[in-house]
Amino acid sequence: MTGSGDWLTGAYDDHRRELHAHCYRLAGNVADADDLVQETFLRAWKARDAFEGRASVRTWLYRIATNVFLDSRKAAERRTQPVGDALEWCTEIGPYPDTLLDGDPQADQAGAEIVELALIAALMHLPPRQRAAFVLRDVSGWTPAEIAEALEVEVPAANSLVQRARETVRRHAPADPADWRRPHLTEADKEILSRYLSTTDPDEMRELLAADVRLTMPPDEPVIGRDAVAAFLTRPLDWRTFPVTANGRAAAANYLRQPGRSRYDALVVDVLRIVDGRIAEVNAFVGGRHVTTFGLPRLLD
Repeated sequence: MTGSGDWLTGAYDDHRRELHAHCYRLAGNVADADDLVQETFLRAWKARDAFEGRASVRTWLYRIATNVFLDSRKAAERRTQPVGDALEWCTEIGPYPDTLLDGDPQADQAGAEIVELALIAALMHLPPRQRAAFVLRDVSGWTPAEIAEALEVEVPAANSLVQRARETVRRHAPADPADWRRPHLTEADKEILSRYLSTTDPDEMRELLAADVRLTMPPDEPVIGRDAVAAFLTRPLDWRTFPVTANGRAAAANYLRQPGRSRYDALVVDVLRIVDGRIAEVNAFVGGRHVTTFGLPRLLD
């Protein structure tokens, strides 16, 4: 295909949101996904006249995005992979705002597979090429031949990457692949979130929490147990909080005003895992960049 490139601009607009979801699965956070998508379009634009149409434009863009990710992680591929629960130590992980998928049928399809935070954490244990192969095969449904072409390897090598990735993911993610998908937010979940946002009383907070609740906030050590988590969440600080949703879960965007300051700073997003009407886990993602991905400002008066 040749010409002005209008066809590419249209194709990019059609697939931008699902490309962003794909890049998030690979990178694990929205900020890096933003950069990957931008670089994907730049590379696609430079290569637009070479596109011959043997594969769909969507597949072509996914292939470029995957290689952009791999190029960005060449140094990381040589790094020793850590052990343990990535949600407790990995500062690379970030929540994915459900609003990024609103109003786009294709993006909604991608969003249905945006993956739970538990799978994002498991993917952090994989070297980049294994991560790419796993996401393309088990999330996006590519064939081994398509993966081999995208990664520029033979089909047996592509199968090997997928198999090794699956073995690692099984050790760190929920056993049932159905649990990898974005959960459905219920009205009961929204009610619990509303109470979570409004209470400053430790006893009321304890009523919302499971006995073995865990609060993760990398790089700090996790807080474990109903009493400890309730005390931590109800410290006498000057917060402003807003309800949001991320990865299909109820979440809270939090702003903190330090003593002597007139403004509130975007600080942390709490993503709740609710099981049987109780909060079983709070994953706290610290940093204003996580708050602003929800379309919220960095500062509040």
